[in-house]
Amino acid sequence: MVRRVAVIGAGNSGLTCIKTCVDEGLEPVCFESSDDIGGLWKFKELPDPERSSIYRSLVTNTSKEMTCFSDFPMPADYPNYMHNSQLLQYFRLYADHFDLLRYIRFQTTVRSVTQRPDFSESGQWAIVTNNGDGEERHVFDAVMVCIGQYTQPALPLSDFQGYETFSGRCLHSLEYRNTDTRRGERVVVVGIGNSGGDIAVEISRSAEKTFLSTRRGSWVMGRMSSNGLPLDMNAITRLNNILMLILPRSLVNWAVERGFNRKCDHRLYGLKPKHRVLEQRPLINDDLPGRILQGAVVMKPNVKRFTDSGVVFEDGTVEENIEAVVFCTGYNGNFPFLPSSLSEGPHKVLTLYKTLFPPSLSQPTLAVLGVFQTNGPIIPTVEMQARWAVKVFAGLSRLPPKDRMLEVIECERKRNMKCYPCPRKASLQVEYIPYLDFMAEEVGVRPNFLRLLLRDPVLWFRVFFGPCTPYQYRLTGPGQWAGARQAILTQWERVAQPFRTRVVPEPESRPSVLFSPWLLMFAGTVMGSAAYVNMNNLPAFLQDPTALFDKKKVTCLRSDLQVI
Repeated sequence: MVRRVAVIGAGNSGLTCIKTCVDEGLEPVCFESSDDIGGLWKFKELPDPERSSIYRSLVTNTSKEMTCFSDFPMPADYPNYMHNSQLLQYFRLYADHFDLLRYIRFQTTVRSVTQRPDFSESGQWAIVTNNGDGEERHVFDAVMVCIGQYTQPALPLSDFQGYETFSGRCLHSLEYRNTDTRRGERVVVVGIGNSGGDIAVEISRSAEKTFLSTRRGSWVMGRMSSNGLPLDMNAITRLNNILMLILPRSLVNWAVERGFNRKCDHRLYGLKPKHRVLEQRPLINDDLPGRILQGAVVMKPNVKRFTDSGVVFEDGTVEENIEAVVFCTGYNGNFPFLPSSLSEGPHKVLTLYKTLFPPSLSQPTLAVLGVFQTNGPIIPTVEMQARWAVKVFAGLSRLPPKDRMLEVIECERKRNMKCYPCPRKASLQVEYIPYLDFMAEEVGVRPNFLRLLLRDPVLWFRVFFGPCTPYQYRLTGPGQWAGARQAILTQWERVAQPFRTRVVPEPESRPSVLFSPWLLMFAGTVMGSAAYVNMNNLPAFLQDPTALFDKKKVTCLRSDLQVI
């Protein structure tokens, strides 16, 4: 019987793990190496070694309604995209509301997590910690690792000839804090992920010249959708998820790329990548095209080598008098305190079933949370991971046999390598709504659309056609929250609230776009066509429209695996 659970890390993942354990009647003990909660989102002037870190200006890439915990909406007056300090304040509100701080042991570092001799029967773990006064030894029934994957920077200096004699400074984005130290300099930023885009834009406001070097390019999108609303609220919907499954992928790629190019011609701006837009996550940045337009940021290909005072790029161009090179080249997800038998390869990469459970354990009492990349918000995904993990610990949800888990891991890796050639990156990719729905099914909280349609058609409409906000997974089943329905019905009010800082005369009333005849006609056509295609399984289709598509995808994947 699992009772005591060790939670390692008190960032957003650790906080939701503590709460989930308490909800299920377990006894969590959280070990946090620093003196505060927040993890990655706790800004510090000086980075701590082996700890995740952020730069001062960082703003969230996902909006507040999509990012919040499923039973704790963010304050209505919060901006839709928050500065890191506001998100940290939200974590404090969450911890205070659910009284989570009393389960946390601050300034306590976990040195090792090992299986006890009777692990095959008990599933228990021996944990060694250090709080500054010496080592302590503990025994726990289960362990939840919540330190994330942004602690070990990947700095590929050895890949570039001449870096030893380069007179400028080379640093990883982990060390970057603000533009003060780069004022008036000529700077190269390597990498065009979200950090690379942010840092290049910010440095360009005070540097003499900023060069953004990229190997593959990237599609760029802003945080704002039509009418100035948060993009993810319009993009991450169940209707769009179905359309992505039934429409030709080439057609969707063409439509999305056309929309991106209407705002900024990616070929003209030197941004156009080698891949199609749906094959990899786009760069989220509101300002990069404008900075390129102004000449403040100059796009360059990949760095080939260094000179004594400059950089040579792969197209043969040279930029001299470079005073700093900022590498935004990602991280290696290392967990040195875990048993080495759980990792594989020279970089000790963890093998995880559904990016959560090590398949090699005879007892499923260890979960590693937050080690994934998705096309949606992280916090609700980690929260659902915690809910599923606790159900597995308690024996209320069972994992497949080891061979089946390894088969699924390999199948998903091979599928993702079509878009992400690096095996490690491929193993981290998950699709937001399908991944959440899979875990929700295991927990018993996946929405039943047929029942919802019959009992509450207004709510059904908002759930199916509106944004897939986390509250949907609190409507029913274990952990049901009485406020979930109201949270869904009022989510757009909270989106609008921070804009209401100046009284503007109301226009003449017009029919709501949500219930316009054209939208209803379009929705009816899509649903009718999909229902006709699945006529033999009509009751199951009405209960969960995406389920049959998911099954077809799984069948396809199994066929691919057999061919391989």
